[in-house]
Amino acid sequence: MEGWCRLIIWIRIGTLESYNKDGRDFWLKRRLEEVSGQPCLMLHQEQMRPEIVEPLKPRAMLLSGAGTFFQHFKPETFYGFEDTLNAMADVPTMGLCASHQLMGFMFNHGFRNLTKLEDEMMRPLRPGEPDVLDPNPDALGYFCEEGFYPVRPVKADPLFDELPDPVVVRQSHYAEMKTVPPAFDLIASNENCRIQAIRHRERPLYGTQFHPEYYVDVYPHGRKILENFFRVAGVL
Repeated sequence: MEGWCRLIIWIRIGTLESYNKDGRDFWLKRRLEEVSGQPCLMLHQEQMRPEIVEPLKPRAMLLSGAGTFFQHFKPETFYGFEDTLNAMADVPTMGLCASHQLMGFMFNHGFRNLTKLEDEMMRPLRPGEPDVLDPNPDALGYFCEEGFYPVRPVKADPLFDELPDPVVVRQSHYAEMKTVPPAFDLIASNENCRIQAIRHRERPLYGTQFHPEYYVDVYPHGRKILENFFRVAGVL
C-alpha cells in the first residue's frame, strides 16, 4: 500500500468513443510511470468527479489533450472537470493542450456561466500557406501548429529548470487560449501562440499548450519538463 500513496493520475479528456478506440493512453500511462517512478491510474473524463478522484489521494494529476473540438460538447460536460480542480486545489496538476484551454474557460468564465463552448482558433492561413497533411474538417483555413516547435520561457519557473531557451516541444493544435486567466502568470510563449504555458500564482496548477508527454529521443525536452513537474509535486 505504501507505493499507492504516491499514485499519479492520467485523465483522458474527450469522448468516450475516442477513449475506447485510442490505444495511446495505456502507452502514455506507462511513459508517465517510467518518468515518475510511480504507479499511474488512467481515468476517463466522465470519471473526473470529486467523489471518485478525492478518495484516491493522488500526488499529481495530468489532464490530456483531446481530438475533438469543444464546439461539439455542451458546457455541462466539463462540470466534473471544474468541480474536481476546485475540490483538489492542493494537488499538483498539469493540463495539456485541450485541458490547458479548458482551464481558460474555467478560470476566465466558469462552465456554469456558459451556454455554449466556442473554440478560440489560431490565425487564418496566410495566402499560399499550406494546411497540415491531414486537416481537420472543423478547422479548414486555420493555422495548425503541428510538429516540434521552439517555445521560450518568459518567466522563471521550476518547470523549465535545467532546460535551454528555447525548449523544443511537441505541438498539435488549431485552437489556443486567448486570455491568461486571473491569478495565473504567463510563463512561456512563442511567435505562433502567445499563451504556451501558464501557472497559478497560489496553487500548484499548470497549463501547457504543448505536449511534453510526446517527447522523442532527438527532442527530449518534454521529458525534462515532466520530471520538473513531478519534482514540484514532490513525486521525484
